[in-house]
Amino acid sequence: MEDMMGLLRIHVQRGVNLAVRDMKSSDPYVVVKMGKQKLKTRVVKRNVNPEWDERLTLSVTEPNLPITLFVYDKDTFSFDDKMGDAHFDIAQFVEVLRMRSEGLPDGTVITKVQPSRENCLAEESCIIWSNGKLVQNMILRLRNVECGEIELQLQWIDVPSSRGL
Repeated sequence: MEDMMGLLRIHVQRGVNLAVRDMKSSDPYVVVKMGKQKLKTRVVKRNVNPEWDERLTLSVTEPNLPITLFVYDKDTFSFDDKMGDAHFDIAQFVEVLRMRSEGLPDGTVITKVQPSRENCLAEESCIIWSNGKLVQNMILRLRNVECGEIELQLQWIDVPSSRGL
């Protein structure tokens, strides 16, 4: 616990235009990995545009560790099919957190992260002060698959007994 900086809440909102892996659709779920931590969403049956609306929470000890997202199609009688993957890092998000943004007007865009070869962003991602919290909305384009995007929102949670930022 003394190594932990805080918690990162990842709101896995939805998938858009995911690949078909069964006859006409897919039964997708998302696995999020950071270091040795691994979390997953529930399966959404027969849907290539699933709405998960799930909040997964990771303990952050090292802000430079990449976070990888894997999307799978749940199969009953065989191994689950891969539906793509994406990665992102939180270094810039943590850097903005350290600036202490309290007191800013709601909806203030603090910085923007541009899509590049080093991330899987489908479009510009804004880090925003919203309802007294710092959040980052992002749309990730899946790799190693013919199509698909995942929409997320990141939020930091301070833990009183952690080492902090």
